[in-house]
This record gives sequence, C-alpha cells and structure tokens, in this order.
Amino acid sequence: MPKPGFKSITVSEAVYDRFHDAYTNSKENLSRKGVKSFSGYVSYMLEEQMLKDETFAKHAPRIKSISVESDCVILRDNVSGRIIEVAIRGGELACQHCEKGDCIHVGFVLSMPDVYDMLGSRGAKRSL
Repeated sequence: MPKPGFKSITVSEAVYDRFHDAYTNSKENLSRKGVKSFSGYVSYMLEEQMLKDETFAKHAPRIKSISVESDCVILRDNVSGRIIEVAIRGGELACQHCEKGDCIHVGFVLSMPDVYDMLGSRGAKRSL
C-alpha cells in the first residue's frame, strides 16, 4: 500500500527499466532540480509531459498532422486553410508550400516524436 496522499500505478518491466536507466544516468542533474528518488523522477517526468501536452494543445491548433508517410508528412494549416506537404529532400525536411527548410511547418514536423525518430533512422538532419 502506498503512503497516505500517494497512489500506485503498474507499468511494464520495459517501461520501468527505461525510466530507471534514465534516472540512474541523470541522478546528479536531477538532484539539482530537487528530484531525489526514483519515484520523484517518475512524478517529475509525468508532470513535465503533462505541461508540454497542455502547452502544445493550447498553441498548436494552427497546424494539424493528417498523414505521415515514409518520405513526407501531410499537414493542415488552419490559418491559411491549406494542405501542406513537408518532404525529405536531400536528407533534410523541406516545406513544399513555403519552399523553405526552416518554416513553421517544418518546425511542427520536427516536434512530432515519431517523425523525429524516423528522420534519425534515415540519416536526415533533425534540426532547423
């Protein structure tokens, strides 16, 4: 039973192991942030993710992902009312609408974890 004021959750061993490894490798930096236990680390990470999700939901309605293909991402830009294609060209992302590699559409695509990981696995540039 958890202490009063606390709840317990169940996660898979794989998830537990990933979090525990990350915690172990970052103990010194986390201690400076006031995180002093593995349980505190998991709570800290959950809170951080919730804050990111809330911020993203508040500020990201401008663009919505429609489809992720192997070499491009299709977006809906709600401000311009257009469908936008961001494709991998020459190992870098390029917006077909803005004809740039550093526009808001490319930035949005880079913020998508699955796309970011896919780019890394294909050797593509993952920053603006």
